[in-house]
Amino acid sequence: MRRCIMCHVTATRTQIYLTTEQRRRIDEITSTQGTTLADVVRRALDRYLADEQADPASALASTFGAAPGIDIPDRDEWGRG
Repeated sequence: MRRCIMCHVTATRTQIYLTTEQRRRIDEITSTQGTTLADVVRRALDRYLADEQADPASALASTFGAAPGIDIPDRDEWGRG
């Protein structure tokens, strides 16, 4: 008997192309974890998307002072037109 893990989640069929190395590594994961290729890809995508949720405050903090040698013109030199 198969157990439905995603019973209440709608899904869209998607086709992707993997390199030979990517497929080999995913196949290793599926065989050692007893899961499916689709599950491995969904979990990896979930992790990737979670990391992409940038926090504006941390993004600003990580770039603050990124160009310390930049030459900023004096306010009187700004071209206003």
